[in-house]
Amino acid sequence: MTLKPLKIGTRGSPLALAQTVEVARALKEVYPDISLKRVIIKTSGDWKPEDGETKLSEAEGGKGLFAREIESALLEGQIDCAVHSLKDMASVLPDGLALDHVLKRADVRDAFISHKAQTLAELPKGAVVGTSSTRRQSFVLSQRPDLECVPIRGNVQTRLDKLAAGQVDATYLAMAGLGRLNITGNFIYPVEVGDMLPACGQGIIAIETREDAAEVRDMLDAIHHKKTGLCAHVERAALRVLDGSCHTPIGAYARFKEGQLHFNLVLCSLDGKEIYEEAVQTNITTRAEAVNLGAVTAKKIRVTAPASLFT
Repeated sequence: MTLKPLKIGTRGSPLALAQTVEVARALKEVYPDISLKRVIIKTSGDWKPEDGETKLSEAEGGKGLFAREIESALLEGQIDCAVHSLKDMASVLPDGLALDHVLKRADVRDAFISHKAQTLAELPKGAVVGTSSTRRQSFVLSQRPDLECVPIRGNVQTRLDKLAAGQVDATYLAMAGLGRLNITGNFIYPVEVGDMLPACGQGIIAIETREDAAEVRDMLDAIHHKKTGLCAHVERAALRVLDGSCHTPIGAYARFKEGQLHFNLVLCSLDGKEIYEEAVQTNITTRAEAVNLGAVTAKKIRVTAPASLFT
């Protein structure tokens, strides 16, 4: 291995840094003598109080806000690879970049977080739920149309602080992020995937590279979790077919169970009144099979759901 140090790009949020530590630890286990350099890059998606609470779905760039500047640095050779939360990545990458390496998936579930109730059903009528996720908003309104959903931005701790300050009555966060930050409490309640299908890629740490960076990509092969990677390809292929962006409430969850891949996909309207679902289980072993499975499953929903859900 001749590349030293390996420059790893990341956002500067506590969660992003924690994820970068996980990648660095995995690399160190395989390559004890490797030299690593963390490069913190500020992105358009990094929230500031003066930005207000605009929904990510309404911001120019959508999910790309979390990666635009990092991907530019990657393409320009300022960094050798980049660490991301896969769920924050756009379904289509800039030319020349790849998301082919992932760590083993962590807890895929969402967490219902409130100091006033243990479940969504227990919230009083008219309670305010803070979420900038159209998927979570759709789920909330499908179950409780009497509640009010308002956007809430900021890193994990900022959102928890807003909850504690009474700005909202409840919010949702990813269990994986809470775990990586070692945040626990009797106000955090996991939501089973059967009740709330996670976002595409939720719980997965992904490593982005240049397609032509052979030495870096070969190095990362040693820490890549193949089964998680296949699941990621299934989910992202479905997202591409559904034109998935922050504007579209989509849940996607692929996992291996008893040797087969099980895939659940759901598309909803923003108000939660329209829900289109597909579920499949099959045997796959290659990336091509994973991509085909995701695309075929999504096309079944695409032809059934009204065009209004994709605009």
